[in-house]
Amino acid sequence: MNREAAMQQRRGLASIRRERLLAFGLLTSVVFLISGQSIFALLSNPVWLFIIFAWLFSVVLGCALSVVRHADDLAERLGEPYGTLILTLAITSIEVMAITAVMQHGENNPTLVRDTLFAVVMIILNGMVGLSLLVGGWRRHDQHHNLQGANAYLGVIVPLATLSMIMPNFTHSASGPPYSFVQQTVLAFISVGLYSVFLSLQTGRHREFFVDDTGEARPERVETKERGLLLPVILLVAYMALVVFLVEELAAPIDYFIETLHAPAALGGVIMAILVATPEAISAVRASVANHLQRSVNIFLGSVLSTIGLTVPAMLVISHVTGHPVVLGLDRTDSVMLILTLALSIITFASGRTHLMQGAVHLVLFVAYFLLIFET
Repeated sequence: MNREAAMQQRRGLASIRRERLLAFGLLTSVVFLISGQSIFALLSNPVWLFIIFAWLFSVVLGCALSVVRHADDLAERLGEPYGTLILTLAITSIEVMAITAVMQHGENNPTLVRDTLFAVVMIILNGMVGLSLLVGGWRRHDQHHNLQGANAYLGVIVPLATLSMIMPNFTHSASGPPYSFVQQTVLAFISVGLYSVFLSLQTGRHREFFVDDTGEARPERVETKERGLLLPVILLVAYMALVVFLVEELAAPIDYFIETLHAPAALGGVIMAILVATPEAISAVRASVANHLQRSVNIFLGSVLSTIGLTVPAMLVISHVTGHPVVLGLDRTDSVMLILTLALSIITFASGRTHLMQGAVHLVLFVAYFLLIFET
């Protein structure tokens, strides 16, 4: 009995240590709430600009990782379809809040939504996929995933990505590239509708498409289901509240860097995309290393789908409410990169097996995307 009490005490102490970031995030929020103006007055100094950005970015990223950790904990306890909904809504909420904060801070940046969406697609479908397949292929001859599940993801991603980021350049009037209000409304309904149909397929009649059909099951964490739900829900909400506040503070150094130092405008979207994609990238690479490629596929293709299917409609609504217009159509270079990435993804997941060479090709495209940011 004493041994069990000691083990429970050690688990409790370990859980408290894992939430140290919550205290640091609260302290950071208090500091910027009280002294934010005086701190941001130092942005003209390059050293302080780097320190302030690194401080805020690391805390926001850590809080985002904690949001995903607690959302994943709730997902394992509640099961499907609630688990998928919690994870999806948590990631999408972080992305929407981050984009909205930066969009409403400083000068209006109508391409921020487009740049962030494109950066998420490039980071995930090239960077995350490439790293996962390269590491997994390096450790094993090849890896296997459920072909029907990957086809279901790509069957929705390809049309939504085309309608959101390529088609606007071919349907605009002479006054400019954005979709009209009617076209944006139709796009929002199409995105939400297709995502809803996909979600019903994933959590309902075709759940087997998204399960490893090799029969290798992931170990269940039975002990988490025996504990209550109140604590993880409270921690999830607390970390998301910190993300909401701190990402607004992070908008100041990002805007200063882009507007004052004339950095590429697309860097704002890349920074937002890194905040969104990093938590899931870590999970995807870990799953690939553990030879659970199907889980990796569910993570990175599901991330792209939720980003396009949910973030686009949410940002279109916010743009009309706040009066900040958005431009969705990519320029010619980025359009070619998007088409190439989608085509390569279809080829990569067409056989149900992946190997090291495919990961290397995706990583090459990711490097090309990053270099083109500074050339355009």
